[in-house]
Amino acid sequence: MAKLYGSGALFHGNGSLEELKTIDGKKAVIVTGKGSTTRNGSLQRAQAMLAEMGIECKVFDGVEADPSLETVKKGAAFMTEFGPDWIIGLGGTSSIDAAKAMWVLYEHPDLSFEQMITPFGIPDLRKKARFAAIPSTSGTGTETTSLAVITDREKGVKYPLASHELQPDLAIVDGDLCKSMPADITANTGMDALTHAIEAYTSNVDDNYADAFAKGSIQLIFSNLKKAIENPEDGQVRQNMHDASALAGYAFTNAWLGIVHSMAHQMGGVFGIPHGRANALALPNVMRYNSKVTNRFEDLAKLIGLNTTCEFIAAVENLKKEINVPASIREYGIEKEAWMKEVHRMAENAFKDVCTSFNPRTTSVEDIEKLYVALYEGEKIDF
Repeated sequence: MAKLYGSGALFHGNGSLEELKTIDGKKAVIVTGKGSTTRNGSLQRAQAMLAEMGIECKVFDGVEADPSLETVKKGAAFMTEFGPDWIIGLGGTSSIDAAKAMWVLYEHPDLSFEQMITPFGIPDLRKKARFAAIPSTSGTGTETTSLAVITDREKGVKYPLASHELQPDLAIVDGDLCKSMPADITANTGMDALTHAIEAYTSNVDDNYADAFAKGSIQLIFSNLKKAIENPEDGQVRQNMHDASALAGYAFTNAWLGIVHSMAHQMGGVFGIPHGRANALALPNVMRYNSKVTNRFEDLAKLIGLNTTCEFIAAVENLKKEINVPASIREYGIEKEAWMKEVHRMAENAFKDVCTSFNPRTTSVEDIEKLYVALYEGEKIDF
């Protein structure tokens, strides 16, 4: 027997931000980033809707990319002082992930970070507040997932928080909020969503529902990602990519991920590589690595009109090239000496990542280290 996990309610479609008016409460905190939601007007619109509903609202802004534990603690203290019954993550993934972690500490102020990052170690939430997620980027699908990623700056390590308690009570997937996304962020977040869908479909968890979500996401991404970069104002294309991200989120919150994510978390924590780009860099070789134990990549090849695993991997690499995503760490711009110095430490931490336990192929620190080494020059692996 299995349970299907996802957000409590999800509204999608251009203009669906209006559904924020469906919430019932007295106080709300909106958690957002460093200005994009102000520039695109979504923050002001959300504030106006809450005011119309008689809900007192305060804003915690300035969440940085790859949100830090320090920021999370500051946000939780802000919430404790105000006492909201709704927490709203509005903006990119960093804002929503930070809001999730703030929510945990708001409800459980004595919880240690070590307890928070223990897989499924977060106690029951919703004693003080419910959670709404409104993404403005089409990548992580955090609005439908049981995950958040927080960085410990002192250690230089990204840690995934994994708990079904983190599922939002309300998700709003409005493609209109994505039209101002620059091309590079559209590319990075699109590859992030594609990685989620591929890893969920090929994980060691067998789930028909997750498979259907993953396939739907992959089809939408191959049909729309390049178009979203070329025609950013196309509302239907933007909505398609936003839906693809949410579908991939549904897929991996039920079937989980693999070592692409384990590796990417370390690449982001140590070198500051944006998460979607880190996933895109690692994805082709990890697919080659995992293809030794699964034929599921052939299913995905047929999904987009191809036949073999090799053809599917080539299609992913070609998509990366078309949207100007680098094929190697050297091409990304990191010095070889600096990269090689960190390879072993990254491999050790990636091996401990919760995502590693769901990889279809049983791995080792040594194998992950080899994948990191090959990644520097973009060398294709065969082991």
